[in-house]
Amino acid sequence: MYPQCVAGDDNYCNGYGIVGAKILGGNAQYVKVPRVNLMPMPAGISYTEAAAIPLVFLTAWHMLIDRARLKPGEDLLVIGAGSGVGSAAIQIGKLLGARVIATASLDANLAKAKELGADDTINHASQDIAQEVRKLTDKKGVEVVFEHVGPAVWDKCIAAIAKAGRLVTCGATTGSNVQLNVTLLFGRQQSLLGSFMGTKSDLLEVLPFFSQKKLKPVVDSVFPLKDTAAAHERLESRGQFGKVVVAPE
Repeated sequence: MYPQCVAGDDNYCNGYGIVGAKILGGNAQYVKVPRVNLMPMPAGISYTEAAAIPLVFLTAWHMLIDRARLKPGEDLLVIGAGSGVGSAAIQIGKLLGARVIATASLDANLAKAKELGADDTINHASQDIAQEVRKLTDKKGVEVVFEHVGPAVWDKCIAAIAKAGRLVTCGATTGSNVQLNVTLLFGRQQSLLGSFMGTKSDLLEVLPFFSQKKLKPVVDSVFPLKDTAAAHERLESRGQFGKVVVAPE
């Protein structure tokens, strides 16, 4: 037994895995999992909504609370508002009392980000993220950048961080390798934080907010199991906002 597992730090445990990644068999009507990993659904939500919660809200919660230590009154930049983790981060940021600036490549998704609570938005397909952030923060930058894209936005994200600010990342959808100006990093006393999933205790903390209607699952579309390929195509089109759910038949 690994010490991290005993301590409850599930996502630091060497035996930790995700169904569909380390463990195959997720695209099925029935999935076998350890009983200890089961949790009751929040009251007042459907199975479809419940399916849109654990992965993204657990990830975003761990990133913003455990890793970045987001505080009330701070400025938070959320990259990719239309993604599952992005739409979750907007809501968690507002729940924590932060000012949220969200980015997306589609104006329709920026409008939806506003509906979720984003205070300001940036179209990263037509606007310079760092320049817009500087305008919105009176040249200060943001205390926290929520990032999960990688090279395509990395330099702009680094340039958007305030002095003593933090960038937390959980993904690399546009590639794994980035360049870094170390002089800027230590000169501005910034922090770069990696984050992967979260703990069961994180999930237990976040779940009650759904029955309290302080957080809500964001479902873009629902596909039957037989149309799983079409669900993947929907994701690859990059036009979705929130989670694409595959429902068993």
